[in-house]
Amino acid sequence: MSASHILVVDDEDDIRALIDEILSEEGYKVTVAADGAAARVAKENAKFDLILLDIWMPDTDGISLLRGWSEQGGLDCPVVMMSGHGTVDTAVEATRLGAFDFVEKPLSLAKLLRTVERALESSKKQMNSSRSLLPSLLAPVGRSRIMKELREKVQQYANHDSSVLLIGEPGTGRGAFARYIHNLGTSIDAPLINVLATSLTESNCEEQLLGSEVNGTVHPGFFEKAAGGTLILDELTDLNEKAQKIILGILEQGQFVRAGGREAVRLKARVLATVGAAYEAAIQDGGLRRELVANLGVLTVRVPPLREYAEDVPELLSYYVDKLVDAENLSFRRFSVAAQNRLRNYPWPDNVHELKNIVQRLLMTGSDEEISLDEIEQQISTTSNAGDPLVKHDLLSLPLREAREQFERAYLQQQLVLCDGKVGKLAKRVGMERTHLYRKLRSLGVDFRSISGGED
Repeated sequence: MSASHILVVDDEDDIRALIDEILSEEGYKVTVAADGAAARVAKENAKFDLILLDIWMPDTDGISLLRGWSEQGGLDCPVVMMSGHGTVDTAVEATRLGAFDFVEKPLSLAKLLRTVERALESSKKQMNSSRSLLPSLLAPVGRSRIMKELREKVQQYANHDSSVLLIGEPGTGRGAFARYIHNLGTSIDAPLINVLATSLTESNCEEQLLGSEVNGTVHPGFFEKAAGGTLILDELTDLNEKAQKIILGILEQGQFVRAGGREAVRLKARVLATVGAAYEAAIQDGGLRRELVANLGVLTVRVPPLREYAEDVPELLSYYVDKLVDAENLSFRRFSVAAQNRLRNYPWPDNVHELKNIVQRLLMTGSDEEISLDEIEQQISTTSNAGDPLVKHDLLSLPLREAREQFERAYLQQQLVLCDGKVGKLAKRVGMERTHLYRKLRSLGVDFRSISGGED
């Protein structure tokens, strides 16, 4: 049997030479790299059985390098992280990205050798279970209680074959959670077909979904292409009536017939779907079939808006900085404490999607290493839609007087709706004398007469 091939990545010459000498004496084949760039080249040109990766290097840090390999599907061997300035957070992040273990400097050679042996042995035993090295993009970021519970729920659902309905506002990452379920619950080479509801029209949806048979030639549709894997229907409320009817028939019957065909084809794909948080309104309006939602919602996952787990914003900022620096070769910048705190208190009307876009713009347009509070204020929107829920209003962007007026206006408008437009009922609900309340409503420009129910 050939010797295991180990890549050693460390910017310190003496440590690199020492590890090379020790491992070579133990019979291993060793390749060394002095920085991230050399490590990437080595990884592209050879297959390794183990990587020993230093965290702190001049051109890039080991965590970013590990994340890049993981997201590109190149994490095909165990990785042991090395650092002389390790922290619990760093160890947790490395483990989350798929690292096998974490050793501290100065190195104990005995411990290093034991760790190498364990990593190689583990790799042999898990040769066919590379699921543990999932791309980090598919493992949603966040250490808050909300995100931990959400990940646990999704991991539990991944063990079942039932359809799953992912409910949430646009930009919350519903699609990422759907892909996470797919990767946890299927083999690594199982097909994943993502269907944008807006791409299905009245004229093409039958052929796109069911496939077709023309002169004996089969053209598989989305459901057939996803056989053995997962079909994701992205945004149910955008499906036209004909597409909804076709999909409902497939789910209820467990089979379908291609356009122009005669033989029934059994449904062999797991179906996941995303839908907006206000989908009940679409059902009430008749635009979305309740029975379709019921069939797809055997299991349901509510993906929360970012404002509900704002404590994870600093980690998300760091994640997207590292990701975009590696993927798009942008200059590294770090968020100042004041900038992070401002964004923790921003309502994020467009959720994680908006956060990623802001990070990308800041990396592309800024030059200083530190991202300042002033830059943040220039990037985030200072206007709120009057019809948005109060929690989506960025009151911190306004002077005190304007913020107070906007809060009072939104508060009273929404309370008035709950009171069916009745000012007398509103006065009792908010604890104000009615005459004073009338003056307040007029000063804020709230037209209570436009809301049904009248004054009493």
